[in-house]
Amino acid sequence: MNNFLTRTFYGFLFAVVMIGSIILGMKLLAALMLLIVLTGTHEMIRLNKKVKLRSNDRFFIYITSLFFYGIISSIALDWIDQKSFILLIPALLFPFIHALFSKRLLFAEIATIYWSSLLFVALPASLMLLFYDEKFVGSMAGYPLLLIVIAFIWINDIFAYLVGIQFGKHRLYERISPKKSWEGSIGGLLFTLIASWSLAHFTDLLDLNDALIIAVIVVVTGSLGDLIESMIKRQANVKDSGKILPGHGGVLDRFDAAFFAIPFVFVYLLMIN
Repeated sequence: MNNFLTRTFYGFLFAVVMIGSIILGMKLLAALMLLIVLTGTHEMIRLNKKVKLRSNDRFFIYITSLFFYGIISSIALDWIDQKSFILLIPALLFPFIHALFSKRLLFAEIATIYWSSLLFVALPASLMLLFYDEKFVGSMAGYPLLLIVIAFIWINDIFAYLVGIQFGKHRLYERISPKKSWEGSIGGLLFTLIASWSLAHFTDLLDLNDALIIAVIVVVTGSLGDLIESMIKRQANVKDSGKILPGHGGVLDRFDAAFFAIPFVFVYLLMIN
């Protein structure tokens, strides 16, 4: 019971902070995501504990993640020009340079931590800020669009869990996540589609086709993100990615679905706009 109350309290607190940051403006969200990137990168390093990193190795990984996040977030905030996207290339190539001058670490070891931190943490965290920019996502730009995507992710997560608890009999991917079921996944998809239809029917925030497609993208890619993070934790032999949220685990435990879904939704928005 105590664990349930703890999980509920911190889950509510997390939702309030997240929703409040999205609504109150890009700068507040950018500050929150900066903390998320730092913490998420730390957790990614922790999950790759078999790689014996020294303090200078960790420093370069943190700096590269922050640089990657800083470029995209600064473009979103109109602090620098869009041409600055080209500066992301050195960040992606830096693992080669780091491995070249390292006498202890293999390239595969160092690249895994770099690229997982950049692509699974820094990239999606910064792309959230571009949901406010009409140049990228068109007339739908603004905090309601990002809230809709986050809401779809949470609806899928909640109802996949509830339906799975009640009706789950067939394991979705037992080797990686023994508790997830096909029934739960179908339930999460069904309720997310209902939410997307209701949104399109009762508001003018999204038309029906876009709402349904975004819902499907969120469910499929969010579920994959959840499984991928479970795979990483299983290989690291840990239950949670961190301990920052009592009852929930770490940043990656809370953002795994969102971090994997956000880039795919963003690409879809770019394509239609």
